[in-house]
Amino acid sequence: AEKYDIHAETIREWRTSHDMAGVESLERSKCHKFYPAELKYAAVKDFLSGRYTQREVSRKYKISSKSVLMKWVELYNGHKTLKDSGRGRNRLMTKRKNVSLEERIKIAKDCLAHGKDYARSMEIHQVSYQQVYQWVKKYQEGGEEALKDTRGKRKTEEE
Repeated sequence: AEKYDIHAETIREWRTSHDMAGVESLERSKCHKFYPAELKYAAVKDFLSGRYTQREVSRKYKISSKSVLMKWVELYNGHKTLKDSGRGRNRLMTKRKNVSLEERIKIAKDCLAHGKDYARSMEIHQVSYQQVYQWVKKYQEGGEEALKDTRGKRKTEEE
């Protein structure tokens, strides 16, 4: 730890990870790991029970780091819903498709009705995660009018 100026706890975690899963476990992950909501709740409850340490819970549920667990605990204690994670960002984008104004409005309203579950809306409506995110953001800021596609349209002199 002194030689490389790394905290001793970090080295202990690396060693434990190596002992449990080999050299591959020490490689930096190229994508977000998927955690189902049920696993998140179970991990949080185990930690909050006081029977397990952060490290023990992280190992038990194969959580990538203690900070991930503590973020879940923070959300749980803040009375926020723990959702499945990693879905929307890890999948390949769907093929570009033309979506009418009415469809954009419907998708934005549907996403908001389900707690801004962008990944769910993406899968149901077969559009990209980013599209759903942008439509919801525009809808919240400017209503249905903000979802109109104005690309390629000239503005009048008054505008």
